[in-house]
Amino acid sequence: MSERSPAPGGLDLVETLVNTLDVETGADSLDTPQGRARFGLTEDDVPGARELRESLRATLLAHAGHPPHRVVTPLGELLAGAPLVVTVDAADGSAALAPAGDGSLPARVAAAVAEALVAGTWTRLKACEAADCHWAYYDRSPAGRGRWCSMRVCGARAKMRRYRAKEA
Repeated sequence: MSERSPAPGGLDLVETLVNTLDVETGADSLDTPQGRARFGLTEDDVPGARELRESLRATLLAHAGHPPHRVVTPLGELLAGAPLVVTVDAADGSAALAPAGDGSLPARVAAAVAEALVAGTWTRLKACEAADCHWAYYDRSPAGRGRWCSMRVCGARAKMRRYRAKEA
């Protein structure tokens, strides 16, 4: 839906996961083998991935100042058991949190969130305020007050609705 460039670093994983569902049409790429393969998921993993996706969507809506789109399990609860380890690069001594063991999807998401917190980019990942969209996007606006995934689509629709409401 968005013409924006992907989110930086590990946030690309979060953005891609949230955007597996087209809210307007109901199409869910996690229903397809190719869509699951992008995340290393089996069919049995899909219900947990969907729960994580919708919890992330609610969090990204909060980043944009909007209430959750529905009742979801809090993201902190879903990520609390995600196994992470501290890795240290022998060459430069830099440290990072990384998924432990098999690199489950919740652990990869938790590592991406931790990386974004350190980088100061976590709250710039938002969900479009349009109720028929809620697409994830990375807000690169100078003030960090972006509202729509696409000014050409969702922004234009919202502005046209406001205009028509004033005319009526």
